[in-house]
Amino acid sequence: MPNNSSRVTIHMAASLDGFIARKDGGVDWMEVSDEFAGGETLSPKSVEKFLKTIDCYVMGSRTYETALDFETKGFGWAYGDKPVFVLTHRDLRRTRETVQFYSGDLAQLVNGRLRAAFRSIWFVGGGKVSGDCLRLGLADEVRYSILPVLIGDGIQFFEKLDRDIALHLTEVKAYKTGTVALCYQVRKSKK
Repeated sequence: MPNNSSRVTIHMAASLDGFIARKDGGVDWMEVSDEFAGGETLSPKSVEKFLKTIDCYVMGSRTYETALDFETKGFGWAYGDKPVFVLTHRDLRRTRETVQFYSGDLAQLVNGRLRAAFRSIWFVGGGKVSGDCLRLGLADEVRYSILPVLIGDGIQFFEKLDRDIALHLTEVKAYKTGTVALCYQVRKSKK
């Protein structure tokens, strides 16, 4: 039985044209720089405080591999000591105790296991995982960080939705880096 106090958030950083990665999975374009004088500053302290509000992460295997690649390049492990659930059918290398691999029913994982154990559940990639989360009606909100770059082609934020998903805008923030952060509440469909 789902925990009504839990919240499932889909978060993604994407180009202005809606791509989360190049076709080959590359995310080099995320290192774009811009300056917007009217934007807010993200201090390391405020980021750290915010990250403490997240209880666990869910991601696809390609996002997990990208996170491991970032770690290898010296950028660190972005998910701290929080539990990370990687959705995959492949045999992937496990680098820490907090990572768990899952290949079963996504709704059962979220509603039967995660909502009972965690208050703040964040889906952080990729397009198929985000699309599945929305199609199954699991998401409560979508947070979309738009980076100031157009890449023209790549992997879309949401993979082929089968219906319209109504959203309600709850927050807009612009940052000095030129990134715009949007937060939408997912409107539950009336059945």
